[in-house]
Amino acid sequence: MKKTWISTLDSIPVGLYEKALPKNLTWEERLILTRQTGFDFLEISIDDTDERIARLDWTKKVKQDIKNTVERTGVKIQSLSLSAHRRYPLGSKSAETRSNALDAFKKAVDLAVELGIRTILIGGADNYYGESDQESQDWFLTNLGKGFEWASGAGVMLALENWDIQIDTLSKAMEYVRYFNSPWFQVYADFGNLIFAGVDVVSQLEEVKGHIAALHIKDTLPGQLRYVTPGEGEVPFVDAFTKLAQIGFQAPVVLELWTEEFPDAVEIVEEAGKFIRARMKDGWSRFQAGQP
Repeated sequence: MKKTWISTLDSIPVGLYEKALPKNLTWEERLILTRQTGFDFLEISIDDTDERIARLDWTKKVKQDIKNTVERTGVKIQSLSLSAHRRYPLGSKSAETRSNALDAFKKAVDLAVELGIRTILIGGADNYYGESDQESQDWFLTNLGKGFEWASGAGVMLALENWDIQIDTLSKAMEYVRYFNSPWFQVYADFGNLIFAGVDVVSQLEEVKGHIAALHIKDTLPGQLRYVTPGEGEVPFVDAFTKLAQIGFQAPVVLELWTEEFPDAVEIVEEAGKFIRARMKDGWSRFQAGQP
């Protein structure tokens, strides 16, 4: 079959990680601000704090209110970052902790179904705060399989992110993609985490060609994972976006910032969004011009 289709930048939505916006907002304010700052959708966080883990037990009324707000504002909650597994690792050596991890996993899938969320980010660590060894890796794989069964059965994508420890490269994440060998289990790529891991971003992207379900965008430095203003770190954005265009990337992109406590969070988000869209345009333009 002759290939005529190429990656289309205008069809790639750019979303915003919830923690980029001021924390104490209503859901209506948060979604409206997502659109006003130039983004297409929001990624919700279920992290390892009591406050956000409690979202997994939202009542039907709360969830319906959020669905109504999504419909009213026209801004979707399209993805869910499930980093609660830092606190409750799937590979923990404690049976009680593993049980809590699976409980959070199942509830996250159910929440995704009820809110119309398409993708759940799974962190690339079997035992984030503890020792990683063969036992923890085996438990991680076993319990990841259970979550995969729940998500795939519900038609929800699981995307494994290259994190800052353990599964810290896209090559390592691809081992799990090949293991499950399913359209419902793919990679959630993160440029910044690759810089933090000390590997080449562009060559790593080639490793996951055809398997990137979503993309986190942030800038980092060796030894500094957060709070690096886009453009001031070492992520080769234009080179990376050129490579993505070349390998036919077509999936949602999410700007990941941790500025929810910053007084100028909105201004930071607006500027970062403009920067990222400009670098994306540069990358796709370079590809279309036939430049390496």
